[in-house]
Amino acid sequence: MEQLAAVIVLTTWPADADPAPLATTLVEERLAACINLLSPMESVYRWHGVVERAAERQVIIKTAATVVEALLARLKALHPYEVPEMLVLPVTGGGDEYLRWIGENTGRMG
Repeated sequence: MEQLAAVIVLTTWPADADPAPLATTLVEERLAACINLLSPMESVYRWHGVVERAAERQVIIKTAATVVEALLARLKALHPYEVPEMLVLPVTGGGDEYLRWIGENTGRMG
């Protein structure tokens, strides 16, 4: 059996805002199989020519490659940032059962 083309999508979320409603929405809409909400961290970045520091949370989204465009559109619509982090990382392999589970829970197989 051919493995599902899975991806990991990374985004950040303000530490003072709860990312759980976003995660719940994306899983309920079958745009993601699983989302990890990491503990607050500090980010350092350049924004409008100034080096900034902010408390953020890393959000790790596991999904099927076939839903990435819809996921990114939904993420942009729900995200509080003007320019949200939306990085798509290919998954080059993994456990067959886990990859199948991602496909089953995004409604996308193969």
